[in-house]
Amino acid sequence: MIDKLKVSRVVNAELQDCHALVSDIEGYETWVSDLREVAIENRDDKGRVTEATFRVAAMGRSATYSLAYDHSEAPSVIRWELVTGDILKRLDGSYRFENVPDEPRQTEVVYELALELAIPLPGFVKRRAEGRIAHAALDDLQAQLEG
Repeated sequence: MIDKLKVSRVVNAELQDCHALVSDIEGYETWVSDLREVAIENRDDKGRVTEATFRVAAMGRSATYSLAYDHSEAPSVIRWELVTGDILKRLDGSYRFENVPDEPRQTEVVYELALELAIPLPGFVKRRAEGRIAHAALDDLQAQLEG
């Protein structure tokens, strides 16, 4: 079963700064709390990461997966799709950045994720994992941008 997550938050940062942080995939190790390692596999002709492999702490163990990135709507959106994963069948998502009207230094960040695990988990474990994902997606992002 595919679980979908959508969360948003207004941060005190400009849209370009939000996009720059999220598109700096090799820098994730400095601010994404559950990330243990990231390896850049490919870049496009503009130097943007188009594929990366991650190792994360996940439910008391380690998980590894690779994502393909789409920068075609930059700087408003960055999207990704799962290429391979050891415990994942699907991990597709996006960050969308929208200027807050009349607030030039504020941006609404919308994080969406479609997740399907290769192994069955009880509902309470899934909800806990979703909470951790949302935390990394927005709390860690906001702390890095505003700190």
